[in-house]
Amino acid sequence: MRKNSNYPVLKLAIGLGLIGTSVLINTGIANQIVLAKSTNIKKCDILAYVTDTDAQGLNVRSGANTSNKILGRIPINETVKVIAALHKWAQITNASDGFQGTGWVFIPKLGISTRGYGTNGVNLYASANQQSRKIRRVAPNVNVKLLSCHKNWALVEYQGVQGWLAREDQCGAALTTCS
Repeated sequence: MRKNSNYPVLKLAIGLGLIGTSVLINTGIANQIVLAKSTNIKKCDILAYVTDTDAQGLNVRSGANTSNKILGRIPINETVKVIAALHKWAQITNASDGFQGTGWVFIPKLGISTRGYGTNGVNLYASANQQSRKIRRVAPNVNVKLLSCHKNWALVEYQGVQGWLAREDQCGAALTTCS
């Protein structure tokens, strides 16, 4: 009889555990906890623009995964501030139009271009440091593929070559130059 009297307490404890887990998963809190503990998150401070041609806009999610809740959408060509990167995801804040707030977007749906107007182009560097080896020269006002970022540097790809683009050589506006 003693075993049966503990059964409701055990059942309640299991139920509360399942409810707590469900709340963590469904609200995105669990994903944020994992992201906060990840050592791969890179803090960033760059501008980029939306290249996603979906008529509904680029999905902004509560975490760095397609299973996370959609918080809003950003139209094509709008500028976003990238504040962090994790693998192929960027944490953005306050788009120039559309979504206001902070969320995660898929990096291949963002673009960046080079500055260097009136010059013979800009350098791509081997690492996020202007003292590192220059690996390629890119013409001014050219769209490059954004891969990631670190602080105010953008990791980009141009014609199959990957390199780091310095802040002063980046343009995160799609429809105008950044002069």
